[in-house]
Amino acid sequence: MAYVVTERCIRCKYTDCVDVCPVDSFREGRNFLVIDPAECIDRTLCVAECPVEAIYAEDDVPHDQKQFIALNAELAKEWKPIVERKDALPDADHWARIKGKLGELER
Repeated sequence: MAYVVTERCIRCKYTDCVDVCPVDSFREGRNFLVIDPAECIDRTLCVAECPVEAIYAEDDVPHDQKQFIALNAELAKEWKPIVERKDALPDADHWARIKGKLGELER
């Protein structure tokens, strides 16, 4: 079972999770991260590191966030791996708890 990055990460892109991933399964877009389900080894380390609680086990993704399972798989094929921590986006704190951000995702 893979882990999934959900909507809370959009326009925040905190990368604390990247530091603890033992297999470099994170992929980076302009304003969002995803997890490559083919690489993820289900270690749960990333969940606790996410300051906005955007990461869930695939079976635990909230109902209103289920579309992110397919979105992570799709974008992981297009985006490049991120293997070390970077600064969050400049206005990440502002966007951290805003809901309904899917339209803000930059592919």
